[in-house]
Amino acid sequence: MLDIRWIRENPEALVKALVSRQWSKAEAESEVQAILDKDEIRRAHLGELQLKQERRNAASKEIGNAMRAGDSTRAEELKAEIAGIKAFIQDGERVERENDRALEEVLAGVPNVPLPDVPVGADETQNAELRVVGDKPRMNFEPKEHFELGEKLGMMDFEHAAKLSGSRFTVLKGQLARLERALGQFMLDLHTIEHGYEEVQPPLLVRDEVLFGTGQLPKFAEDLFRTTDGRWLIPTAEVPLTNLVREEILDGKALPLRFTALTPCFRSEAGSAGRDTRGMLRQHQFYKVELVSITDEETSLDEHERMTRCAEEVLKRLGLPYRTVMLCTGDMGFGARKTYDIEVWLPGQGSYREISSCSVCGDFQARRMDARYRPEGEKQTRFVHTLNGSGVAVGRALIAVMENYQNHDGSVTIPEVLRPYMGGMERIG
Repeated sequence: MLDIRWIRENPEALVKALVSRQWSKAEAESEVQAILDKDEIRRAHLGELQLKQERRNAASKEIGNAMRAGDSTRAEELKAEIAGIKAFIQDGERVERENDRALEEVLAGVPNVPLPDVPVGADETQNAELRVVGDKPRMNFEPKEHFELGEKLGMMDFEHAAKLSGSRFTVLKGQLARLERALGQFMLDLHTIEHGYEEVQPPLLVRDEVLFGTGQLPKFAEDLFRTTDGRWLIPTAEVPLTNLVREEILDGKALPLRFTALTPCFRSEAGSAGRDTRGMLRQHQFYKVELVSITDEETSLDEHERMTRCAEEVLKRLGLPYRTVMLCTGDMGFGARKTYDIEVWLPGQGSYREISSCSVCGDFQARRMDARYRPEGEKQTRFVHTLNGSGVAVGRALIAVMENYQNHDGSVTIPEVLRPYMGGMERIG
């Protein structure tokens, strides 16, 4: 959520930011004006409440003076006035809550403001390529896609998954199931032992306010699965990990906090009809290793670069070719100020596909969570800065390993770094 004071002082900057995110100018101007109008109503009412409270305090003193002067008539008039003021204040506090809620509702639908170095663009075709790492494998045969390999091996079963759950589910069997597990364990070990993240096993079901804190609610409810008791299945471990600091005041000396978790993730994929219908690329349920950092405002941009390097290291260790791009304003997520996508090369598709997305959110999520820190030597608190990234998506890593390490006979060579997790096995075939 954006700072209302910043919006009040920089309305044109917010309009420009929304236009860069592919809002029409008329839509952006209308939204900003709605925010300013609700803020003005709220502030005017607060000013009136304050005046009434001041008058109540003054009238109370005047009652004492009237009583001492023996002017009982005046004292009774003042008492009647105070009774009226108390009734106004009591009702005014209800109106204040309504005004606060109205402003919060409109602010909740406004995305974060991109940083100045984020390229302005409409979609992924205007993202900026930053670096390309690794050599694409040279194959003397036509490379197959992961689902062709998996079905031929008899270890990737879409037919039974559809009978169990419908489309966009997969049953993994045998050594492919073990390989997916090995990938998750390898990533956790790398991030905890070498990169300094603390492993967490968070709940997979969360409340409304938790999803509001990270920005999925209210705007993206259709992308989520909700249970019958009103809780939500997490779409990513970013949600519970980031909210570990909600409604807290942290010691500035304790920052940064770095968390990682390997969890199932659940997404309705409401807006992806017709996309990636074959295979495991876009599933309702998948595993992902998440990285979350909680920092102060001075170090958040450096932490963003560090987090991205941590995610890239996974692909380097696996020997997978990839490229890193900076997302343009039109392709960036709702809560992000800047995002790097890491895209792994898939020979079967002949294209790069996203396997990690690392974002710095500034204090956008912290304002929604009321998460603060107190800098050393200061009395005032500040909002923390939050970052999140995939470190990386386990299912897509499995796809990438299968396609990049496939052999002409349909077998899959296991990357050396994963062999200790596979009991020394070198090949699946």
